[in-house]
Amino acid sequence: MLGLPDHVRACLFDLDGVLTRTATVHAAAWKEMFDDFLRRRAERDGTPFVPFDEVRDYDEYVDGRPRADGVRTFLASRSVELPEGTPDDPPDAETVYGLGTRKNELVLRLIHEQGVQPYEGSVTFVRAVRDAGLRRAVVSSSANCHDVLVAAGIADLFEERIDGIVAAEQHLRGKPAPDTYLAAARALGVEPGEAAVFEDALAGVESGRAGGFGLVVGVDRAGQADALRRHGADTVVDDLAELLEVR
Repeated sequence: MLGLPDHVRACLFDLDGVLTRTATVHAAAWKEMFDDFLRRRAERDGTPFVPFDEVRDYDEYVDGRPRADGVRTFLASRSVELPEGTPDDPPDAETVYGLGTRKNELVLRLIHEQGVQPYEGSVTFVRAVRDAGLRRAVVSSSANCHDVLVAAGIADLFEERIDGIVAAEQHLRGKPAPDTYLAAARALGVEPGEAAVFEDALAGVESGRAGGFGLVVGVDRAGQADALRRHGADTVVDDLAELLEVR
């Protein structure tokens, strides 16, 4: 009924873009933060302003990654180096952590203004997974994961949550490293080969492949099915409800 191999005993779900319609909110927050930084830098240096592309740059450099890693990866693509700073840096600090703080402020403002909507197909699939007796966890780089789950009304569907807060506490590397997904499998008491990973981010499917998971499902929300397969997805769907139709 679930469209999953028989050996799968647990399902590990990314949050933004898989369970909730917040990927576009994150992309908008990244764009506002980076464009402001890049514009000020261009004016100061007398160089052309090249804005952040909230589709191409978001998918390639920041989607699915921990916040600071996203800042570093995108800045490296523009040959920009900044001091690391510290996690306590204010949002106006021109440091890696300062830019990350600013992005987080922006995304929280947008979530407060717009609310959080889950993907109904994903909710239907997760409920079917629960009813079939499979274990369930959310794996997200976001430190706001719990608040987003609660705002979307789906927190009760998951047994474990490995998010940005847990990753920092346990010193887990972020996606595309497999650490957070491996931690979720351990928390649910299953081997990686017994778990399926559900991801919409290229870095996320890479982490599923690197961890040796039993199945990596790419969720194509942005017309990048081929890229998801190249980065490690075994199968790609537009919506998780499609899996319930597999016979």
